[in-house]
Amino acid sequence: MSREYSLAQTRNIGIIAHIDAGKTTTTEAILYLTGKTHKIGAVHEGDTQMDWMEQERERGITITAAATTCFWTPKHYDAKGNQYRINIIDTPGHIDFTVEVQRSLRVLDGAVVVFDGKMGVEPQSETVWRQADKYSVPRICFINKINQTGGDFYKSLKSIRERLSPNSYPIQIPIGFEKDLRGVVDLVTMKAYTYSDYRDKELKEEEIPADLKDEAEKWRQELMEKVIEDDEGLMEKYFEGQEITQDEFIKAIREKTLKGDFYPVLGGDGRGVIVETLLDAIINYLPAPIDLPPVEGENPKTGEKIVRQHSDDEPLTALAFKIATDPYVGTLTFFRVYAGKLDAGSYVLNTRTGNKERVGRIVRLHANHREEVSTVYAGEIAAIVGLKNTVTGDTLCDPDNPIVLESITFPDPVISVSVEPKTKQDQEKMGIALQRLAQEDPTFRIRTDEETGQTIISGMGELHLEIIIDRMKREFGVETTVGKPQVAYKETIRKKAEAEGKYIRQSGGRGQYGHCWLRVEPLERGKGFEFVDEIKGGIIPKEYIPAIQKGVKEAMDNGVLAGYPVIDVKVTVYDGSYHEVDSSEAAFKIAGSIAFQEAVKQADLVLLEPIMKVEVTTPEEFLGDVIGDLNSRRGQILEMKDQGNVKLVDALVPLSSMFGYATDLRSLTQGRANYAMEFEKYQEVPSNVAQEIIEGKNS
Repeated sequence: MSREYSLAQTRNIGIIAHIDAGKTTTTEAILYLTGKTHKIGAVHEGDTQMDWMEQERERGITITAAATTCFWTPKHYDAKGNQYRINIIDTPGHIDFTVEVQRSLRVLDGAVVVFDGKMGVEPQSETVWRQADKYSVPRICFINKINQTGGDFYKSLKSIRERLSPNSYPIQIPIGFEKDLRGVVDLVTMKAYTYSDYRDKELKEEEIPADLKDEAEKWRQELMEKVIEDDEGLMEKYFEGQEITQDEFIKAIREKTLKGDFYPVLGGDGRGVIVETLLDAIINYLPAPIDLPPVEGENPKTGEKIVRQHSDDEPLTALAFKIATDPYVGTLTFFRVYAGKLDAGSYVLNTRTGNKERVGRIVRLHANHREEVSTVYAGEIAAIVGLKNTVTGDTLCDPDNPIVLESITFPDPVISVSVEPKTKQDQEKMGIALQRLAQEDPTFRIRTDEETGQTIISGMGELHLEIIIDRMKREFGVETTVGKPQVAYKETIRKKAEAEGKYIRQSGGRGQYGHCWLRVEPLERGKGFEFVDEIKGGIIPKEYIPAIQKGVKEAMDNGVLAGYPVIDVKVTVYDGSYHEVDSSEAAFKIAGSIAFQEAVKQADLVLLEPIMKVEVTTPEEFLGDVIGDLNSRRGQILEMKDQGNVKLVDALVPLSSMFGYATDLRSLTQGRANYAMEFEKYQEVPSNVAQEIIEGKNS
């Protein structure tokens, strides 16, 4: 079977935004207009296509990034009548599910950033924008909800320019205001596209209303000057007064957008027919796979750099970006093919594990419906059914041409709770459920507390863990009792120290002998762990060094001050001795652990806590109460600014003080304020608070 859509006719895009900006609604309108659905689902009615998990429908939020494929023939530019395949990933806006946004951006070529026209740029808008910057994803902006009371295209545009990028330029402006919105003026075609009801089947093309002509000319001029500034040929034409054709104008906007420092802005009512213009913009201005630089990886054996073109003729090169558990078919591994093609029934090599796996069935997804396919080509996104040992970030490739692509790194969880099954029968089911969920979500971790034997689960926030517990109940039928939330504290050192670790046991038969000297030094925050071997002249044989490192690592994981993991520390083994007969790896592991514990006790050991960046949006009359409350939580106010008729408060607050904040904020502000919170950094705990934590942990 040959490829249906060329690489040039393929788009892989994500729809990203702050929670409640209308991403899922916009996606619903796209699916409706491209003929994928016969009605537009509404989030508040719980019948959307993309939010298909029960929890998503109940809460009206997106939790898992859902992948879907649709097809579009541009209506207002591409006179050639070409049809394009658009692979869309709808991502969550809530910070607790940031992993979903991050892994989606890693495999996408372009993104649509949706903004709430009543709010403009919100905290999560900034977070997803930064994540898109990190992965150099070209994007277009869609200002949604400008048909609602308080919706304002120009005010939102101003906030995008001020808070995200001054290089954001409208390519269309609205006709009408708030509930009188009835279309847009396109600044490229200089035509008006109007509708009488957002549910219309098609936009009407008309001349620009007389009262908008001058305004449209002004914005077009500004757009034109910006997009041709780097093109000498077009600049010359422009200054000589020659006409720049529509095709040249589109090409100039496209090239500027693909460079990643220019953002076309559109606006409208994301529920309906106006989304036609957004679909055209996706085709015109966001990249096809062939617009991207070749994919780079390395040879897993030699470490040499390998470059692969985006072509079906190259060896298979794909990245697994998401694992999902499907109640009907088992494990689904979502993957993006960068080069080559994948056939059902063939074998792939997972370069992380070094194992080959057979690809049984391949499916293309439309939300939670699936269509079986026999081949997936370069530039496409699909899912493999039933892979055993593949996790997010693994490279899948041709067994004869191995390559490792850059993986996806995820933040460590910051909050934990204990979970216990309500009945004995639930014990085994809970273990299976937790393993499955951890396989799906790299920011969700499970461990057993050695002292209490309890199962501890950790995640990115209270909502994240709530959803996990809810999914255990619904999808796996496991009822649990949940403990109080616990903060993921860490320990670290502030100065350099040295200590000796000696483990000598003499009993009948062979003894045990391990002896080493370690030096510990603080590392910069976020640097993790570094181990250095400075042993000269074989005073400790080489084969025992990894055992010392292992002992150090175990001691770090178990903590020294209050049982929390030790981070950001450099450990050097520089001296020691061994015994010809009695030395063993086990003895050196214990010696390494003893030396590390002794050294850090002398190195000014301190406790660190996760500090969250909190942004509260509140009506001005409650500002004093909100700030007073944040101060009482050991919060540090960074800045206060106006946004429309509300106040924004930015603060850094310890996570330990933020439990139950949603309820407290509601009662302080009569339910009129809201907030967003994300992990910012680890910071030293004040000594009086640290003392309480240590005593509580050790009591």
